[in-house]
This record gives sequence, C-alpha cells and structure tokens, in this order.
Amino acid sequence: MKKRKTGIIFICLLLATQVFFVGMSAAEQVSVDAAVLEKLQKIIQQQQQQIQEQSKLLKSLQKQVNDLKQTATEAKSTAEEAANTAKQASVAVQAPTAKVVTSGQERVKLAISGQVNRAVNIADDGKNTTAYYVDNDASNSRVRFVGTAKATDDLTIGSRIELAIAPNESSDVSQNSEESGNFFDQRWAEVSLDSKRFGKLSLGKGDTASNNSAQVDLSRTDVVQYASIADIAAGLLFRQNSGDTLTDVSVSDAFKDFDGLSRKSRVRYDTPTFYGFSLAGSLVSDQRYDASLWWGGQGLGFKAAGAVAFADPNEDNTDYQYDGSFSLLHEATGLNFTLSAGLQERDNQGNAYNLWGKVGWLTRFFSFGETAFGVDYGESVNIPTGRDKGYSVGGAVVQQFEEFGTELYLQYRLYSLDRDVEPSVQDINVGTIGARIKF
Repeated sequence: MKKRKTGIIFICLLLATQVFFVGMSAAEQVSVDAAVLEKLQKIIQQQQQQIQEQSKLLKSLQKQVNDLKQTATEAKSTAEEAANTAKQASVAVQAPTAKVVTSGQERVKLAISGQVNRAVNIADDGKNTTAYYVDNDASNSRVRFVGTAKATDDLTIGSRIELAIAPNESSDVSQNSEESGNFFDQRWAEVSLDSKRFGKLSLGKGDTASNNSAQVDLSRTDVVQYASIADIAAGLLFRQNSGDTLTDVSVSDAFKDFDGLSRKSRVRYDTPTFYGFSLAGSLVSDQRYDASLWWGGQGLGFKAAGAVAFADPNEDNTDYQYDGSFSLLHEATGLNFTLSAGLQERDNQGNAYNLWGKVGWLTRFFSFGETAFGVDYGESVNIPTGRDKGYSVGGAVVQQFEEFGTELYLQYRLYSLDRDVEPSVQDINVGTIGARIKF
C-alpha cells in the first residue's frame, strides 16, 4: 500500500515536472513572439510614416503640376492674344497697300493706276502778267485700268483702258480762255498678245510705233522739261509788237518736236528685244503707217537709251516725217545730256524741223528722293509758216519724293518767235510751279 502511494506520488511529481517545463517553454515562446511583434510594429510604423511623407510629397508634386498646367494655359492664352494683336497690327500696317480691287474673271489680274499733275503758270506775254491754273499737258492727269491673264508660261493676254481727265489743260488755256473747261480723252483702249519668244501684237487705240521716239529722256526732269517744250504753255498766244494785239499763233503752233503719230487706232507689232534693240511697226487709221527702232543699254558706268522713227502722216502738202532722240546718263556723277531731232518733209513751203538739247544733273541731296536739274535749248524752223523760226531756252528743277510717288517741280522758259512776215511778235516768258502725284 505504501509502495502504491509512493508510485502515485512519483507519478504526480513527474507530471508536475513536465507541466513546469512545458510552461517554461510556452513562456519562452510567448516572450519571443512578443519581441518579433514589437519589431514588426516598429517597421509598420516606419512604413506608415514613409507613406505619409510620400503622400505629402505627391500632393506637393500634384500642386506643382497643376500650377504648371495653369501657367501653360495662361501662357498659351497670352501667346494667342499676342499673335492676334500682331496679326491685327500687320493688317493695320498693310492696309494702305492691300489689294481691294479684283477682276470679274478669276484668271485675269486687274491693276488700277494713274496720276494727277497740276501746275500754275505765271506768264508774261509782253503786256500782261497772268497766273494760269492748269493741268500740265506734258503729262496730263489720267487713270488707267490694265488687265492681264497668263495663258501659258510664254503668252500673256492683255487689255488696257486709259482716260485723260484734265480740267484746264495747259494746251487749251490762253489769254482769251483762262477757264478752258474739262478735257477728256480716251488715251488707250486696246487688247494685246505678248510673247517672250515672238513679240507683242496690239490692237486698238494706243501708242503708234513712232510715238515717244523723239522723247527718250533719262534726266528725270521730263515731267515739265522735255523735247516737246510747248506742252506746258501750249495754248498761250503771241502778242504783236505794235498795237499789243493778240495774234492767232499759239506756242504749240510755233514749237513742235515731230514726235511720230501720237496715239491712234492701229494694229502694232513689237519684236522681242535682242541685245537691247527692238523694232516696232504699226498700221494706223486713215491710211497712215510708221516704224521705229529702239535701244537701251547699261555699262562702263553709263546708262543710255535712244530711238529713231519713220512715219507717213498722210497730210496735205506733207510727205514723210522722221525723228529720233538719245539720252546718256553717267550714273556715278548724275551728269546727263539728251538730244532730240525731228523733220517733216513738205511740198510747198520748205521742210520743217526741230532741234533740241538738254544738259542735266541728277543728284541726291535728301534721303527721300533725287533732285534733278536741267537746262535746255531748242529751235523749231519753218513753222507755223516757211518763214518762221522759234527759239526757246529753259531751266528746271524737279524734286522726287519716292515713297509717295510725288514730284515737285519748278521751271522758267522763254519762247521767242522770229517772223519774216508781218506782224512780228513779242516774247513770252513763263514761270511754272507744280506737282505730280502717281497712284
């Protein structure tokens, strides 16, 4: 019985020992797990802190991105406004030269141009000194319409209408008629075919082949001073030496440059230019015809141009008419001279002819344009009759305003007519001031 108790006690002690050791082991395990857990908690806290910091950083970055987007939007808007402003400014600057006239035909280009040329002549006819307010017939006021269509790379179809609109034209104003009225003239009404290879064919009213062949001029004083010296005061009448009576002989009757057949209804052909030379010929209304040779060139510091022409004017007591002109400009100094001559064969009263020459100087005193000076002398012989001889001397100054298409000019001219038949006449002195504006 005692052994049995002893065994039971031993067994109980053994069980108690195992329970103790198991408890110790569990306690150790619990202690280890708590340390790991605490470490993990610290790691988690650190990661949470990093996540919070990264979140703050992301918010900051997002704000910067939003700010950049706003700045970009504002910059784009500002740029668009600036572009619009620049465009509007460009349009405003270009407005004066904007093309606002178009042709009724899509493939035809229409150009409108012209000029106004007004002057005051202060004339002394030997008795009276009078101011005449005129349109300068040396180059009268006009407007033109030019239409062109490019048919091929070589062929251009053209048309031109030009009208002179000249109140009180200087060729009409006289001592008897200071208000000569309005002058209208259809200067041009033509169609043309222009080929670089084959030349130009023109049909209608316009320059005959010989027109302007006596008036080639490089001096830049030709707005008031050129071979046709009568034009600026052509209508004025010479006054008798005795009795102070006006004659019926005008300045235009006594001075002519015999410059071709002017502008007529014609068919005209111009060759292409070869080495500066070209030929022209025309068949003119009323059984008239003419031909001309033109030349222009530049080199060795000089610029030169010239022309000669022949015409049949089909007039009573007149056979043929010949004329020519030449002008030379030294480009470095601006010195120039111009010559013109014309001859009209007559049956009954001797051939009539004109000789004229001018010495000029072209220089630049001002940045806005060149200044041209000219002094000339001319003789017209056997007009208006076979016993008359006219002399003229003149001096002119022309100031260019190049950006504005404007010329201001001054001239003094003496017209003297010697007559072997009565009555003899007094000289006419004319001072001119005027302006031409091209558009």
